[in-house]
Amino acid sequence: MVAKKGGSKAEDAVEDLARVPLQAILLADSFTTKFRPITLECPKALHEHKDRRRKDNNAVMTMVIKQSKPSQVTRQTRLGTDELIMAIDPGTKQLLYYEDKADDLKGTVTLDKAFLAENPSISLQNDKQDCYIDICTPEVLSLFTDNFDYQHLRRHFVKGLLLDDIMGYKIFTHEIHSSYAARIDNFRSYDSISKDIIQRWTYPLVPDVQFSINSAARLERHGIYRASDIAQSRSAQVGPFTYIGKGSTIGNNTVISNSVVGDGCKIGSNVSVDGCYIWHNVTIEDGCKLRHSILCDGVIMKSGAILEPGVVLSFKVVVGQEFVVPAYSKVSLLPQPVKQDSDEELEYADSNSGIISTTNTLENGDSTNDLSEIQYSASSDIGNGGRGFIWSISEIAREEDWRHSVAPIPAQKLIELTQAVYDDLEFPDQDDPLLPLADERESATESEDDTRDESQYFEREVEATFLRAVHENVKEDHIILEVNSLRLSHNMALENCASALFYSMMKLALDTPHHSATDLVKNTNDVISRWGKLLKPYLQGIDDEIEVILKFEEMCLESGKEYAPLFVQVLHLLYDKDIIQEEAILNWANEKEDADESDKVFVKQSEKFIQWLNEASEEED
Repeated sequence: MVAKKGGSKAEDAVEDLARVPLQAILLADSFTTKFRPITLECPKALHEHKDRRRKDNNAVMTMVIKQSKPSQVTRQTRLGTDELIMAIDPGTKQLLYYEDKADDLKGTVTLDKAFLAENPSISLQNDKQDCYIDICTPEVLSLFTDNFDYQHLRRHFVKGLLLDDIMGYKIFTHEIHSSYAARIDNFRSYDSISKDIIQRWTYPLVPDVQFSINSAARLERHGIYRASDIAQSRSAQVGPFTYIGKGSTIGNNTVISNSVVGDGCKIGSNVSVDGCYIWHNVTIEDGCKLRHSILCDGVIMKSGAILEPGVVLSFKVVVGQEFVVPAYSKVSLLPQPVKQDSDEELEYADSNSGIISTTNTLENGDSTNDLSEIQYSASSDIGNGGRGFIWSISEIAREEDWRHSVAPIPAQKLIELTQAVYDDLEFPDQDDPLLPLADERESATESEDDTRDESQYFEREVEATFLRAVHENVKEDHIILEVNSLRLSHNMALENCASALFYSMMKLALDTPHHSATDLVKNTNDVISRWGKLLKPYLQGIDDEIEVILKFEEMCLESGKEYAPLFVQVLHLLYDKDIIQEEAILNWANEKEDADESDKVFVKQSEKFIQWLNEASEEED
């Protein structure tokens, strides 16, 4: 039996945002659940579980996990989940400790002496993501039956089993590396996973591959997907990584980028849509502006209306003409209850839910309207001709809205969090005030393989951050803030950031469509011209610049061999753009003099350029 926790099916979703917890809202008839690429098969985990079960009858569950280091600044993963701390037996992979509320504990964990005495060998990890894919034996069902107060698979069932000394049941883990697995339980994870789908990290479960009853869309350049029967004005622009659903229409001079548009939507003229999820049969009239918002089925936005980042419009809400919906607002056709039905409902409400519904529901699904039992707040005005209520939230919840929103984390919030982290840390005296260098914090137990793996993982995180910034047109200052956060989280040096960012830029140029070496050089020039200034904060000396040249050498020999015959042209380009100084190039060439011939390939290719630099240097002297 394979249990996949993640919410109800789309056909079971209720009619309105206000009636259900956040998980059910996310898993309504949306783009992500329509294609359902939440998990890819993991037969090795199933095989391990069966083999372990044959040897040990108490092995009742195998939990699938994967590496996903949280940010040291936000203490969250890219899916918006809190930092997870797990203790695992390194030999048997048995789960010994599980704490999914590490954010509340500020990253600390307290272990009992008896626990350490019983488990002399443990691996304490905070860089894992719980995929919420569990392979279970039939005993799990009986355990839920016997413990009727279990309401949550992790906080009650898993922790209950780990603390139970009587039955002796055990939970084991299986870490996946190449497979894709993720769980949607907040708006940020909804956004991240949807982007993974569009950017094809979940292949073959992607929009242009038909499966089930869905009709496949057509994939175009720059990650644009179009379904059938679309009517688009010639002056309209559809940006990269965008999905346009069947039968939708787009008016004159409308710009849509990094967004999902469902079936049967009508989008007028002069509309701006950026980073939004527009479900089915939505009408957006002329002159509207939307940024990083979710619009459920049947929503109508009248002309000139504006949605600030983080807004969620529930089913059939109407936003009035030229009305501006404030950031992070939740708008529903139902008025907001101001009183909870019972203490019991509060106790068992999912803590991840942004809204706790208190409307009484009858067996036939109709909700009661007894105002003597439930008092409603006054109607919220959402503009001329609008229809709906803006739900108010507590100050504490408002402060945390940015954590679980489809909108990017505000720059000001990143600055505050980063400063708070720096204030909490004691740094040794050094030229770089931000972080201690990796080579100054050596660990006696850290192996070279672990260091290399950590570096590769850091590079992937930086690349993902850079690509997201490119596609969403994020400002350079904000990108530097995010890279600094990653650097803090992974304890990397400045040169690591420069190398990772340079690799990401070169990879972007390589992945941009081209038909010849000339096209590739042009792509590289465009990328460096647009984003090269990101490297400046991390190139604080000649040695850092040499590291960038060495990184380019490595790329030419391994992942970007198409660059190999163009090495000198790209090197010249970096020199012209003031990325690499003359001294760095000459020192790099001098360091190669005593190297093996196989290491001098690119130096020999650059001989004329190096000679020209030498002559220019002598003339200056």
